[in-house]
Amino acid sequence: MTEASSPLIGVRRMGCAAATMAAAVAATLLGTGVAGAVPQPAGLDEVLFVGNNWEGTADVIESTGGYAKLGRVNIIPDKEERLREIYLNPIKLGFFLGIRETAGEGHDQFVDDMYTTPDGSAVVASRPSFADVVSIDLVSGKVNWRFPVSGFRADHMAVSPDGGRVAVSASTSNTVHVLDIHTGAQVGSFRTGDKPHENVFTDGGRYLWNMAIGEVNTPLDAPSQDSTKGDRRITVVDAQTFQTVKVIDMRDRLDAFGRNDLSDSVRPVAFAPDESKLYFQVSFFNGFVEYDIASDTITRIKELPKNPNTNPDRTTWVNDSRHHGMSISPDGRKLCIAGTMDDYVTVVDTATLQETPTVPAGKPYWATVNGDGTHCIISESANDSVSAIDFATGQKVATVPVGDHPQRVRIGHVPDGWAGTPDGGTGTGSLEGALGSVGS
Repeated sequence: MTEASSPLIGVRRMGCAAATMAAAVAATLLGTGVAGAVPQPAGLDEVLFVGNNWEGTADVIESTGGYAKLGRVNIIPDKEERLREIYLNPIKLGFFLGIRETAGEGHDQFVDDMYTTPDGSAVVASRPSFADVVSIDLVSGKVNWRFPVSGFRADHMAVSPDGGRVAVSASTSNTVHVLDIHTGAQVGSFRTGDKPHENVFTDGGRYLWNMAIGEVNTPLDAPSQDSTKGDRRITVVDAQTFQTVKVIDMRDRLDAFGRNDLSDSVRPVAFAPDESKLYFQVSFFNGFVEYDIASDTITRIKELPKNPNTNPDRTTWVNDSRHHGMSISPDGRKLCIAGTMDDYVTVVDTATLQETPTVPAGKPYWATVNGDGTHCIISESANDSVSAIDFATGQKVATVPVGDHPQRVRIGHVPDGWAGTPDGGTGTGSLEGALGSVGS
């Protein structure tokens, strides 16, 4: 199906009751964990999983209230085995070291994204440096299953509204794999633009959107070098057949709006609760874009404050990001924006686009919504903490220390009374240890 003949994707003109239902679906879909959006499974506690990217662990904290730490999961219990495989394969080793020196800022990337199974028995995580997705048993801490992605790096994921499938971007092969969350078996896949990044299910799971961000690890960051960044586009597929139903290149839409100076690399996104609008961040920009899905046009662009202390050299901005992380309140009235390289967070009114005073934060790398929808949760990767921002006031109301370099934060479930896996540390393996094992 061509773009011109494709049906309207994920948009419905709704009455109040239908809109409320759509908001609940969208909230569950985007990992906001709105209270009442889906029934709370019996015998499970709703929590927030915080992925400590450089450490290879996930801290688990309360999803509301005081955000008390409940336990920790070791996401790399098989670290030594994986490192041994990498050492024995020169091509894998080259990519492993390349990830460390580029996207990892001199560190290995051991956990990117996470979702729990519907029964709360396991957490499924993507591991960039190991180029795989694993399911970790939340009682034993052991690996239930492992899926090596195509290529050499795993990235952002998304879980279907029913919790049964998980989509993962394989960023070096321009592929999205969709897996059975219980078994790890692939149920489908599709091709994307260059370097697929974020994934989102829409319309109750009928469609799957992927945002390809292009090359973000090169030093060719001047506006005049934009053409070197590759094929950056949104690919929308039927989530059952995995056939493409729509391709959206924001270049034409940005140009039509008069902003040919902005990159068309779509980074983190947030759908309005009724899925009529898409808000998204782009590379190098301190702000965000509003896109009307029905009319296929950009309607507004919001520029946010620049921190005068931010280095103006674009090559120093991590992975071409200036702002990276956004979430939307359950009622759709507020956007929470992580000003990553500007070291702040702010809340923006979606009607007026007026922002609250910026609140200092240490390289905030992601934003999601807490369990009852009142707070935005940001990861402060430079401070090894997560913080709660009140949607109503824009103020920071809580901060919780976590592990090394937190990035993705997701709502999940664990068994009642859960207090961590037996080996909640970082694992004992190392590349040097793997070398010794090979030689023994």
